[in-house]
Amino acid sequence: MVRKGKYLGEFEELVLLSVATLYDQAYGVTVMQFIIDETGRSVNISAVHEVLKRLERKGYVKSKMGGATNERGGRRKRYFTLTISGRKVLEVEMTLKMQLYNRVPNFSFKLS
Repeated sequence: MVRKGKYLGEFEELVLLSVATLYDQAYGVTVMQFIIDETGRSVNISAVHEVLKRLERKGYVKSKMGGATNERGGRRKRYFTLTISGRKVLEVEMTLKMQLYNRVPNFSFKLS
């Protein structure tokens, strides 16, 4: 079970799933674009960066700086990867959601 203070919000979960999916190509812009492409949601890059920092403070991701590139004017990208704790919290979230989903009576899905 996730300890108190380690709660994962909905947008945090989307960002964390994006980092896991993008694997070694996860940095702010790619995470933002992945969420836009997969969900159709409007996403602000500042919000993505803030969530990535928060997830790192919680221990769910770790980051490292990539090399400088000419296309970015010599600036470096901060790449994020999923940690063991990040994987575990995603598993707990998925298990909880599936348990709740499976408890919904079939007739509930037939309601209009």
